[in-house]
Amino acid sequence: MHKNSSLMVRLDEESKSLLASAAELRKVSVSDYVRLIVVGQARRELAAAEAHVISMTPEEQLVFWEALSTSPKLTEAQDQLGRMMRGET
Repeated sequence: MHKNSSLMVRLDEESKSLLASAAELRKVSVSDYVRLIVVGQARRELAAAEAHVISMTPEEQLVFWEALSTSPKLTEAQDQLGRMMRGET
């Protein structure tokens, strides 16, 4: 038999309200909702880490893609080095 333990989490009012609304949609308590969602997500993340797979939400995928596809703004020193390496100075 597994021993139960408590976990206390501090949330802002908006986050707490979102959790309560989502739990109500599933007809479960907020505690049960958090257990269902958070423990399931933790299992998926651990399985992905063990398989050496990067798992991202759609929002994280978009941020990652934008970071890769956007040219970085070079500093003056980097720009100067590039000109020097190309023989432009």
